[in-house]
This record gives sequence, structure tokens and C-alpha cells, in this order.
Amino acid sequence: MVIGRFAILFGNKTNTGRAMTNIRIISRLDVKAPYLIKGINLEGLRKLGNPQEFAAKYYLDGIDEIIYIDAVASLYERNTIVDLVRETAENAFIPITVGGGVRSVEDARELLKVGADKVAINTAAVHNPDLISDMAHALGSQCMVLSVQAKRREQGSSWEAYCDQGREHTGRDVIEWVREAQERGAGEILLTSVDQEGTYRGFDIDLIKSVAGSVQIPIIASGGMGNVTHADTAIREGGATAIAVAALLHYNKLEVGQIRQALGEMGHLVRAV
Repeated sequence: MVIGRFAILFGNKTNTGRAMTNIRIISRLDVKAPYLIKGINLEGLRKLGNPQEFAAKYYLDGIDEIIYIDAVASLYERNTIVDLVRETAENAFIPITVGGGVRSVEDARELLKVGADKVAINTAAVHNPDLISDMAHALGSQCMVLSVQAKRREQGSSWEAYCDQGREHTGRDVIEWVREAQERGAGEILLTSVDQEGTYRGFDIDLIKSVAGSVQIPIIASGGMGNVTHADTAIREGGATAIAVAALLHYNKLEVGQIRQALGEMGHLVRAV
């Protein structure tokens, strides 16, 4: 079953099993309703303004997709982000992914009904992995995104999955977790490096490469982009199929068009605008 306004179209496959398709440039908007927020390592959150205004600008600038993450996910915030998604979907004709506080298939259905195309889950999936399978079966794998907040372990060679904005341990090894999620029907992974998030120091390439080498589903690299070279490395060396950009866009350090043009000049397939 396909629910939502858009579907991912796959073309020829690479030798890793991934589709040879356009690299997606995605704006990530973390929301503590009614504000867009941004922090460093998912902490010290700063209010930036109306998320709808930021989303509208990025859409007009040619962004490929939008991700909304409800950073609070209380009942009040959940109702508010539903309204935000509805308003965005009425004015932005690109895929919208929504995460934060989704605890059931019905929560996901509500978001899809108001215009979301994909739903990202983290905490609820950790507590009830069957939810991944349930959502994939009921809504389609293309709607089911596993959100992974990864922190490098002290020994440095592996990562633990966290939840609650990178504050709560799950005890789950990231690589084992994404493999299980793929087997259960997840269609995509939103992979956030908590260590790099908001730092402008670049993505955790070892993390992306390790996840990409373990699953065949698309990977959105999130956390740490400070320039277009970081994106190029995440794609070329890490194996990411999409790049989530937050601070660079929110603080006007780069425009969507500049990122698209630079990635194209670096030899990546990007959507023509």
C-alpha cells in the first residue's frame, strides 16, 4: 500500500544494491512548537523563529525534501506539529518526513492524512521493534523511516543508539539495530551523529560507512555539515544517499542552490530545478 503524495523511484542499482538515483538535499527542521530550534549535539537549543517560514523559503529555493522532528513530542506539541505539517503540505509540493512522538500506526496515519509522506520513529521502535513491522505492513516500507541518534562509544570503534534527543541510552548497537530494522521492513534510515550535530565539523564518515555497508536501504546523513565538501565525502566515501542540512541553511551560511550546484560540479546526480 502506498500512502502519501510521493514515492521514491528506483533506477539501476550499484554494486552495493542501492539505487543509482539523485542525491537528495533535505532541510531538517527540529521543532519545539511553535518554534524552529537548533542546538549543538542536540543540546542548548536556541529558538530561531517560525518553522513554516523557514520551510517555505527552502521550498522556494529548491530543496528536495523536508524533515520535521518534534523535539518535545508532548500531546500539546503533537497537535501543533500536525497543524504545521498540514500547512506545509498545502504549500510545498515535495516529500515531507515527520518524526517525534509517533508511538503507533494510528499516530503515523494521522500525520500521513494531513500531508506527511514518510514517518520517522526512534523511541517507540526501541521499546517496541514490532512497530517497525506493523508500520511497514500497514503503510508501506517507503513510509517507514528509522531515526537513529548515534553516539560513538568510548573505545571509538562502535556506536550506541540513543533516544530522547541523544540523552537516553538504549543499549543497542547501531549496526545491529539498523540491520534488524531493515529486516523488519524499514524503508530508510535517518542517521544522526549526536557527536557531530551542530558543530560544522563534518559528518561522522566512519558511522555512515559502517551503516551503509550493513544495509541496502537509503541513508540520510545528518549532523555536522559545515560545507559542501563534507556532503561530498559523506556521499562518495560514506555511501549516504541523501544529506540533511540544518544550521548551514538556518543561519544563511549557504543557500540550497549553492549546495546543489556544487554537488553537481563534483559529479553527483542532483535534481534539476
